[in-house]
Amino acid sequence: MKRAVVSLAALAIVCLSAIGQDAPKALVAAAQKEGQLTVIALPHDWVNYGDMISTFSQKYGITVNELNPDGSSAEEIEAIKANQGNTGPQAPDVIDVGLKFGPEAKASGLLAPYKVQTWSSIPDSVKDRDGYWYGDYYGALAFEVNTDLVKNAPKTWADLLKPEYKGKFALAGDPRISAQAYMTVIAASLANGAKSSDDVKPGLQYFAKLNQAGNLVPLIAVPGTIASGETPITIEWDYNALANKDKFAGNPNTQVIVPTTGVVAGVYIQAISAYAPHPNAAKLWMEYIYSDAGQLIWLKGYGHPVRFNDLAKRKAVPADIAAKLPPAAAYANAVFPTLDQQTAASKAIADGWDTIVGADIKKQ
Repeated sequence: MKRAVVSLAALAIVCLSAIGQDAPKALVAAAQKEGQLTVIALPHDWVNYGDMISTFSQKYGITVNELNPDGSSAEEIEAIKANQGNTGPQAPDVIDVGLKFGPEAKASGLLAPYKVQTWSSIPDSVKDRDGYWYGDYYGALAFEVNTDLVKNAPKTWADLLKPEYKGKFALAGDPRISAQAYMTVIAASLANGAKSSDDVKPGLQYFAKLNQAGNLVPLIAVPGTIASGETPITIEWDYNALANKDKFAGNPNTQVIVPTTGVVAGVYIQAISAYAPHPNAAKLWMEYIYSDAGQLIWLKGYGHPVRFNDLAKRKAVPADIAAKLPPAAAYANAVFPTLDQQTAASKAIADGWDTIVGADIKKQ
């Protein structure tokens, strides 16, 4: 993709109505014979993956083996590399990773091509033309704030530098390896003078200031640390933040805020491992998650599925789900970094984080 910015409108391409929603019987039989699917880095509260996994397993009678639920995109790719030729339970069949990892994994021979029956309704801008990888859902980065502990929730990136937030903010991943986290640095750059997603230096300098002020907690924020107050403020994909708010159910009270500047949106992608021990189950999984039923499961988890425009055109989005989505105005100025921009930015951030920011972000 060579355009500087991919807008929400570009993702909302008018697509043909989906046909062939039921998976081919021969594929179902072959997948059931394999009996298992191994997934990796799919937390149950990430775009409603808990429901996705359970409904798939119940529908087809296939056991889902879940590896490293809190893993990063880079760790997913490494799991494929480390398990080439291994047919055991540590070898992932499928991956869900940040956009930039798709072409890289394809170039390394780590992916197997497959085109689902609803292929034509996936926008061309977010899929490999040969079927090696394809977009699945997208969202925008938003602040998630435990308002029981932080009475004055930050509204902008500049707010986070205030002394009142000392020891309160943490990232939702390690920017050196996590797509969600390096996209956060891009967002901070755009909020601090960068003209485009090509320039990440302002974001690195911003996080250096945040770290020097003592406002940046060097832990990866997860729902438990947000609720406990260990990391009461974070920034993550809106679908994760909104899902956490539902899960907390007021204990603690939380607020989800799309910042007024530096709004960055991003697409994740699906792919099948070239070394998948259960290749038919992997294909059946793809058929399921790209069916109307699977796409609506993601939408229930606040992730805009890649086939959203097709669903809306056919009036296939239930009113109760549509009513829970954030207002479109919050995303009016959202920037979608292109694949080339993400690839360059992730390298620049990984190379510069330790020397410029100097914060070693770790899991608990």
